Amino acid sequence: MTLIKSISGIRGTIGGKEGDNLTPIDAVKYAAAYGTWIQQQRNKQNYKVVIGRDARISGEMIQQLVMNTLVGMGIHVVDVGLSTTPTVEMAVTMEHADGGIILTASHNPKQWNALKLLNHKGEFLNAQAGKQILTIANSDAMIFSEIDDLGTITKNEAYIDLHIEEILQLDLVTVSAIKKAGFKVAVDAVNSTGGIAVPLLLEALGVEPVKLFCTPNGEFPHNPEPLKEHLGDLMKKVVSSHSDFGIVVDPDVDRLAFVDENGTMFGEEYTLVAVADYVLQNTPGNTVSNLSSSRALRDITEKYGGTYYASAVGEVNVVEKMKEVNAVIGGEGNGGIIYPKLHYGRDSLVGIALFLSYLAQERIPVSGLRKRYPSYFMSKKKIKLTPQLDVDSILKQIELKYQSEKISTIDGVKIDFPTFWVHLRKSNTEPIIRIYTEAETQEEADKIADRFIDEIKQLAGL
Repeated sequence: MTLIKSISGIRGTIGGKEGDNLTPIDAVKYAAAYGTWIQQQRNKQNYKVVIGRDARISGEMIQQLVMNTLVGMGIHVVDVGLSTTPTVEMAVTMEHADGGIILTASHNPKQWNALKLLNHKGEFLNAQAGKQILTIANSDAMIFSEIDDLGTITKNEAYIDLHIEEILQLDLVTVSAIKKAGFKVAVDAVNSTGGIAVPLLLEALGVEPVKLFCTPNGEFPHNPEPLKEHLGDLMKKVVSSHSDFGIVVDPDVDRLAFVDENGTMFGEEYTLVAVADYVLQNTPGNTVSNLSSSRALRDITEKYGGTYYASAVGEVNVVEKMKEVNAVIGGEGNGGIIYPKLHYGRDSLVGIALFLSYLAQERIPVSGLRKRYPSYFMSKKKIKLTPQLDVDSILKQIELKYQSEKISTIDGVKIDFPTFWVHLRKSNTEPIIRIYTEAETQEEADKIADRFIDEIKQLAGL
């Protein structure tokens, strides 16, 4: 059981001891710290914050605690209820709010929840803002309002519909062509809010949804991270229902993966590659993904005359780099699509609409689309952190050992070898070291990952 405080928000397991887990006391403490930070950003009379949540069992409890803490600080709350992370991000700007909080632990199992914090642009906080909130939480700076100055709660559950309407207005979303294609698509929404949003989007595009685990009750039927080993039911459903392909999203709908018409994984890393291929054909330019993402995006970008850039892991880092280089598309290799013409946030819904537009244009099966892209294979492994693991020291030793190779240290250590790469970093969301590798075969990628796991263990004396 653990509580993790980072720029990704306040994330922990429900129950247990205050300060060690995400307890009601912790939810109130960090909501109050965020509320204080919001008030410090602008000197004004009325403050407004948008709050939404995924379908986790603990979500309603945490939401009531967070909302009423902000009310107690004189902040007005817009409650968008069961929602998605990208929907809340868009609601912040539509409401002209001062910030937003999404209550979701993203891909983590059901015992986890989190406060994911947004600024007035509907974007995740940067490292500086995150540090300020953690400092406030451990100070006496939090002041609550007197009786005549309490905030209010206004409920508005229209934002998923508004989000979809904005997607349908995008130039590259070819609604008429998608409707004409007559697609049938299986959807695994892991019994969270994707079960609301994804079918609504598909129906608006004239696509027949075949629903699998689309009841938003928070009872995840499998590990909610959209990886191949968790998606056997979806693979079978695509084939048995004769669907054109399958869609899976994580609980807060900011990660997207596809299964082709044969029930085979399209490849989580290739979600961004395929969407970028379509976008770059129509609007050539630069792209960005994080250091742990596939080289395939670089290949596609250079094909259309653009420049590929890598950022540190974390949505805020990708967004900052995208703005810096004026990228037309970007995201993360874990299935996160960021399309700036809609908003600067990972958004599975816009990813689905752009992917369908591409399929409607090309008139080929999903398996045929996948064959167009270079084949790289990734291995994603991890080592649990223990008190005796000095991660910074270990990574420094590895950096020195491989200093003759191309190395990036903006986020852990990434070593680019001629035909493969390895990225070692401490996770922002779990107490682990992540070991990501990419090579020309799966066997080689796994072998390289195991080799570096052994090196880490040797350096740690394990």
